[in-house]
Amino acid sequence: MSESLDALERRITELRAEVRRAVKAKENSLARSLRGDLRRAEQAWDQAISAEEPERPSREPETSLLPIREQVHQALALLGVPAAAKLIVAVNDAFFSRALRGPQLTSLRRDEERSFRSDPYARPYYLCAALTDRLSPVRGLLADSTWEQERRVLGPLSPRVDFLTSTMRVAEHLARLSDPPQGALRLLSRMAQNIPGAVQGFAPADPATAIRAAHAELEVHRAADAAQRAEVAARAGRQLPDVERLFGAAAMNTLRGAS
Repeated sequence: MSESLDALERRITELRAEVRRAVKAKENSLARSLRGDLRRAEQAWDQAISAEEPERPSREPETSLLPIREQVHQALALLGVPAAAKLIVAVNDAFFSRALRGPQLTSLRRDEERSFRSDPYARPYYLCAALTDRLSPVRGLLADSTWEQERRVLGPLSPRVDFLTSTMRVAEHLARLSDPPQGALRLLSRMAQNIPGAVQGFAPADPATAIRAAHAELEVHRAADAAQRAEVAARAGRQLPDVERLFGAAAMNTLRGAS
């Protein structure tokens, strides 16, 4: 690692300590200024580490032979939890191809719902919605209709639980590859930065370390989240017809059903 990278990492460590001290002392103006310095140092580190990566032959955008919905389904199968378009595209780019782009997913769930309403269960799976505890669709999150209902509904702890689960799934997939793609390693490193103990400083994430750290935190939340999701799933089973169990209920219908 170059001297500049070592210096940047020392600076980042120092700034984090200074931010903590300023926050603890309730020096809000200083804390905001230090956070700005920290963000700039982290951006400089990202640029420096990218510059040190060995040059590879330019990679032309790949044209996937799979339709868009199957590419999304493939990414969701790897993640195992409801996911936003940004993460689905990142996983597809890291592990499979570079053919999927965010705007292509914008109308996908609506198209899937129209298909289900016109001919229910004609397809082996549908790309459906994750549901809130009010049984309405979560904006921007896609799920797999073949998953059990508990996995397709969200409680208060579910976003964190699903993030930890998806990080573990990415790390597990990487651990099985003999020559993991650099893009997939970078994806895991970005995810691991948000889990205590999952990565050392700004070094590339080790899949085994990321799995252990994510699993340790997951154990803290798992039981409570499972209970919350089971309650929401039970209400969905009682109150909603098939199409709304997959794609969510309108707010007025949900309130009427709960009354």
